[in-house]
Amino acid sequence: MATKDDVSRERLFTRRALLLGAGQAGLLSVLAGRIYYLQVVESSRFQTMAEENRVSMRLLPPSRGRVLDRGGEALAVNRQNFRVLLNAEQAPNADAVLAALSEIIPVGEADRRRVLRELKRRRSFVPVAVRENLSWHEVSRIEINAPDLPGISIDMGQTRYYPFGPTAAHLVGYVAAVAESELTGDPLLELPGFRIGKGGIEKIHDVALRGRAGRSRVEVNAVGRVVRELDRQEGTPGGDLSLTIDMALQDFATKRLAGQSGAAAVMDVHSGEVLALASVPAFDPNLFTSGISARDWDELLHNEYTPLINKAVAGQYPPGSTFKPVVALAALSAGLVTPEFRVNCPGHYDLGDSRFHCYKKGGHGSVNLHEAIAQSCDVYFYELARRCGIDRIAAMGRALGLGERTGLDLPGERGGLMPTRDWKLRTSGIPWQQGETLVCGIGQGSVLATPLQLALMVSRIVNGGIAVQPRLTRELVARDGGFVARPPEAQSIGVKRESLELVIKGMEAVTNTQRGTAYAARIKEPEMAMGGKSGTSQVRRITMSERDAGLHKLKDRPWRERDHALFIGFAPVSAPRYAAAVIVEHGGGGSAMAAPVVRDLLIETQKRDPSRRQPPGAPSVAALGRG
Repeated sequence: MATKDDVSRERLFTRRALLLGAGQAGLLSVLAGRIYYLQVVESSRFQTMAEENRVSMRLLPPSRGRVLDRGGEALAVNRQNFRVLLNAEQAPNADAVLAALSEIIPVGEADRRRVLRELKRRRSFVPVAVRENLSWHEVSRIEINAPDLPGISIDMGQTRYYPFGPTAAHLVGYVAAVAESELTGDPLLELPGFRIGKGGIEKIHDVALRGRAGRSRVEVNAVGRVVRELDRQEGTPGGDLSLTIDMALQDFATKRLAGQSGAAAVMDVHSGEVLALASVPAFDPNLFTSGISARDWDELLHNEYTPLINKAVAGQYPPGSTFKPVVALAALSAGLVTPEFRVNCPGHYDLGDSRFHCYKKGGHGSVNLHEAIAQSCDVYFYELARRCGIDRIAAMGRALGLGERTGLDLPGERGGLMPTRDWKLRTSGIPWQQGETLVCGIGQGSVLATPLQLALMVSRIVNGGIAVQPRLTRELVARDGGFVARPPEAQSIGVKRESLELVIKGMEAVTNTQRGTAYAARIKEPEMAMGGKSGTSQVRRITMSERDAGLHKLKDRPWRERDHALFIGFAPVSAPRYAAAVIVEHGGGGSAMAAPVVRDLLIETQKRDPSRRQPPGAPSVAALGRG
């Protein structure tokens, strides 16, 4: 018979069992509810997550647009490029993977450090290019060893190629890898091996040439390897860019200046189209496509002939006597002189206690404006400069395109310098001196100009005083709409045509009269004859003692202390169509060194003029007039 204690214990056990059962039932209910929620309510979300884990979305880099010359000759194109990539998300130990890869193909220590650095700063799923431009043998070795190289993959892309190398380097520029400071959040810029424009036209029109990215959905397995492509949407290729440059003429100019350090510019005086813009020596832009070596970069950086600088737009030089037409126009426009005004040149000009020499030791005797331009008499222009004053000269220089950037669509252009009284006081705190005006009157002292500016100056003189602007871009052809670059409507510079004609006649006499300074460099074919102006830009002032000792001669001075040789020209004289400017750094006399180059350039330019190849009965170049 159960005792009272037994009954009490049984009741306690039953109560506990019920509580335990209730707790278990509650937990099972919660578990069942959670399972229902995950499998039924949230099923679509988890299905999407699983799908996204299996499907990878990848950007497709667009094909970069080509750069062409005016005739369709390719200056920048794309080539097939096999490269090896490393994806940090699939490679737990990137350093070990790179070490294993270096036993299969050459991977330098610098490349390894670069890859590890980029892996740290980029998102883990963004692959990094280890090596580019792989050979078929290297590609096959990597594919064979793929199981032992987690995170390594082969990608086929495009690399930029410049068929003309150094000849068009400063014009076209180059592309290179995106620097960390250039990342703007655009995922396209983070693609492995993606290149952007870093110089020249490639930089100015980078966005238009770059295009828009496409996308590809691919199925991947558990280790991230691509199983198959599900769909693909191609991007928009970059537009093809057409330049005003005539590549045959550009090549001719580069070869004509070979062995020198200098620059040349050729342009159409009416449209402003730049036909050639050469700077020598130059560099091979293909070196930058896959990454220039430290040795090659050091050689370019420390080369005394500065191949990295585009001397045609960034080289600033005293223009020497090529500046004298500016002074002549300033004096004529101000009514300070007439064509008949004469100055006696005894070989020097005295101002107070200072004596300013003419390049011709014995002097030119009595000369008028026409003779002074033809014979480049310094004393005549000392007198004109004194009468004008520096501010009038500077105003005329600016009207002709000097002293400010031309606005050409190339990076790195510099504006030269047209000094004024205010400029001197503002920059140095010292008042302008009249002797400085005389020195500037022959293109020395503070006056600085680029070869392109000098070609522009000639253009505005011989085209009737129209403020034409130089331009390099001709047309962009793109799928989403391109453009045709049309010159803006040019205004007059406000100089009387009679004054321009007087200066033009003087420049014609420079090359076409026996007493002209560049008669030896004349173009003998009458229908192609040129006019021009020589200039010799002094690099270092020759002291009186050196002059008396005969040490002022070119051959007695180190190369860097020799004068620059300049020449500006136009052709044909009967109806000017083309202007050219050349500088030969430390080349000596402009008539001897630079004038023959301009002559050859203008001959070649006119030979390539389509109007000269028109069928019989078509209007000749001479019949076109000055326009």
